[in-house]
This record gives sequence, structure tokens and C-alpha cells, in this order.
Amino acid sequence: MATFQKVNLLGESVGSIEVSDELLSMKKNPQLIKDYLVAIRNNKRQWSASTQGRSEVSHSNKKPHAQKGTGNARQGFLGAPQYRGGGVVFGPKPKFDQHVRINRKERRAAKGSLLIEKMVAGEFTILANTERLETPKTKKMISFFDALNLSSKKVLFLGSHYELSETPEEAIEKIRIHDTFLLSTRNLKKARYMLAGTASGLDIVNADSIVIMEDALEDILTVLGA
Repeated sequence: MATFQKVNLLGESVGSIEVSDELLSMKKNPQLIKDYLVAIRNNKRQWSASTQGRSEVSHSNKKPHAQKGTGNARQGFLGAPQYRGGGVVFGPKPKFDQHVRINRKERRAAKGSLLIEKMVAGEFTILANTERLETPKTKKMISFFDALNLSSKKVLFLGSHYELSETPEEAIEKIRIHDTFLLSTRNLKKARYMLAGTASGLDIVNADSIVIMEDALEDILTVLGA
């Protein structure tokens, strides 16, 4: 069993969580991960770039100059590409829907592999459930990152989402916790806070280190079959 330390907001160890070696040694599929990341990047594109061709620009049909006698090459239309304001040759046009569908099993497998990779590399920290911020405090988050030597790294902070089975009071409390951590980290240039369920594999790849709430980790390990 692999053991991961839980820390408080002072960076002190307050316990540990065990993860099975079988989960950490789970075989990963590099091609699946690559296809998943490429699909995410492609789906972020708008595909809306549009240019006007020669037949679409608004110009007079008058010839720029006489056909003969000027010593210049013959020209027939001011909207030709060689003129300023003329049509664009082979310019981009809006494309049909380029969305790439990623099925749920592939998405979970790819995200799980990327998360396990961070765990094995040691770029993974668990924040105990008992830690709360009553009000947004950026300074407290700065000191927390300093204590864990994360100040110079891109840090992805993952919070837990609420379940429909929870009482309204429990859901409101989780939303309050989410808001305080979000407000406490949003002014930190290299830190980003989001819910674990909304984080994509691209967010995990771009982060140098991950800090995850204890209950959010339990949700993720459940999804992975731990």
C-alpha cells in the first residue's frame, strides 16, 4: 500500500491515506491519453474564422487603368488579391462542426492515468477535510504554498462537489467552502481552484503540482475503482 500524507493549511502532516499499489501500477494507454488531450484542444477551437474571397469583396467593377498604353500589366478588377482591400486567396472559412466526442470510459481512464502519474511523481498533496477558511484569505494560501514549496509551481487546487443526496445545509456549506478557496486563490498567478469533477486531463497535465481536498480524493478513487 502506498501512503500519502494529509496536511493542514499550515503545511503540517495531520494523518495519512493509503492507496493500493495495484491502482498506482495501473497500466496506462499512451495513445488513449494523446487522443483525449488532442480532442480537448480541438474542441476548444471556435472554427469561426472567415475571410472574403475575390467574388465577395465590395468593389467597383471598373478596370484600375486602361488595358493598353500605360506600360503596366493589364488588370481587370480592384478586388483582385494583389490590391489592398482585395479578396483573400485560400483564406479560412467557417467549418462544419468539428467537435470530437470522447466517451465516458475513455475520458475516465485518461484522467485517471494522468492523476496517478502525478501521484507516483510525488506532485500530489491532500488537504484534510477539517481545514476550512471562514473568509477568503489570499495570504493564508500563500503561506500554505510556501510551506509546501509550491510557490514557484503551477498549482491545481481541486475541491469536492456536492451530491444531490446531501441535505441543503450540507450542499450550502460545501458551496461556501468552494467560494472561499476560489476567492483565496484567484489572485495567485500560478494557482487555480476548481471542482474535481470539472477538471479535465489538460488541466492536470498543465499543473506542476496538485492539491486536492480529502473528500474530493475519495470521489476520484471511487471512480477509478479503488
